[in-house]
Amino acid sequence: MKIHGQELGPRDLAARAGETAAAGGVRLVTLADGAERGIRTLEFRTGSGLAFDVLVDRCMDIGAAEHAGQAFGWRSRTGFRHPALHEHADEEGLSWLRSFSGLTVTGGLDHTLFGGEVDATGYRYPPRPSVRHGLHGRVANLPARLKGYGEHWDGDACVLWAEGQVRQAAVFAENLTLTRRIEADLGGDEIRLTDTVTNPGFDPMPHMFLYHINLGWPLLDEGSRFLAPVAKTLWHSDSVTDQCADHRMLPAPRPGFVEQVYEHELREVAPGRTGAAVVNDRLELAVSVDWERSAFPCFFQWLNLRAGDYAIGLEPSTHHVAGDAAARADDSMIWLGPGESRTYRTRFRVHRGADALAALETQLEPSDA
Repeated sequence: MKIHGQELGPRDLAARAGETAAAGGVRLVTLADGAERGIRTLEFRTGSGLAFDVLVDRCMDIGAAEHAGQAFGWRSRTGFRHPALHEHADEEGLSWLRSFSGLTVTGGLDHTLFGGEVDATGYRYPPRPSVRHGLHGRVANLPARLKGYGEHWDGDACVLWAEGQVRQAAVFAENLTLTRRIEADLGGDEIRLTDTVTNPGFDPMPHMFLYHINLGWPLLDEGSRFLAPVAKTLWHSDSVTDQCADHRMLPAPRPGFVEQVYEHELREVAPGRTGAAVVNDRLELAVSVDWERSAFPCFFQWLNLRAGDYAIGLEPSTHHVAGDAAARADDSMIWLGPGESRTYRTRFRVHRGADALAALETQLEPSDA
């Protein structure tokens, strides 16, 4: 591995430091104040400047994230709110917005996108003929059972890792598990996220899945650019026409801005994979995300330029923007059979310097530009 300008193997590092933690590592801490009190958090440091927090009690989502002291994970006014404070059905399903913060907020496991009432007769429990979902489902506010974390040496390379499992279940209702593994190389600038969603039960289960990947200041600033291999835009919110804010060359924060949402069809950038990025030329900093196109065939761009809430969201999704009821109506709903699983592999990468940004732009050059 290359760290601090040196090529070091495990014995080389051991000769220089009594613990791997001198170069980087994973540390378990518990947040202790305010709405965040009690959340177990894994602090990852790779030694390259990449540092990020995994919120064990928030679905093992990634909260704060930075590189060389410059943040790129969005920090909203809610903070990383403890899930015990969450009321799923409150505010007609919009209470999800009271705990909406961090680099990743997961949507699912049986529902994503806006809430609504859908048929539940498949659960065969007469008192529950239907189920009402809130925005982006329940899973983001469920704690994980932590299976392990630490450092693993593979030859001369050291991988920092954590793994946990979240179970979303009720008697006479859904029964799904999410096994999440997060990896980063010591000395590296990449985060690898591998999720496996499983139906451990004996009845078919509806499944929808989405990542709300949220990038904020200082990566996001006036003049930052959105890059994606957009083949065509399938849909956008009415606010796009009303406000006409540029979704490629991003403006400064605006008081009273109404969120703009787009659904883009993306072409492949590598065999079987696609992705998107945000670039800040002034800082010579970019963050890219790429994923398997077959796992996430849909993609949304969320543009929130409101002063005080300033963020951009990259959202790979299993389903189109119309959501749960539409997926059931057009037979695009995913039904996981007993014992069946689906796996999602996603990579986040930090890019530094003009040459790296130019290479990224070549990779993600929009086909409709």
